[in-house]
Amino acid sequence: MTMSVDVAAEGQGRREIERIATTPDWYEPHKISQAIRAGGLIHVSGQAGIDERGRTVADDFLTQGRQAFANVERVLAAAGASLADVVKVGVFITDMAADAGQLLTLREEFLSEPYPAETLVEVSSLAQPEWRIEVEATALAR
Repeated sequence: MTMSVDVAAEGQGRREIERIATTPDWYEPHKISQAIRAGGLIHVSGQAGIDERGRTVADDFLTQGRQAFANVERVLAAAGASLADVVKVGVFITDMAADAGQLLTLREEFLSEPYPAETLVEVSSLAQPEWRIEVEATALAR
């Protein structure tokens, strides 16, 4: 599902911002867009290891990470893009010492050369206490 909105910016004329969503859209009740297409880019909101029913898939980092990247891929597909279009990734994890080493596995499974720029941050918690990873992305719009 997409929704376009024309926005008038002072001194810039009009520009289009398009909301990207999948069905079901677990973000809509929280007034968050799954992604926004604007200025030739797609900005994907943080995706966690949740399934299509909104339930956390597992306790372990790799299973949650695989689901988080699959969710990013799903949102990008709704925008007509893919992981190959990703230029920047933000990864938020709750235990750097335990889990950062496993990110290489996820990068190899979901991303390809030239690998996107990345920011990796340890956080004290994510939106749900059982979440161990959240992934956001910026991709080129086709």
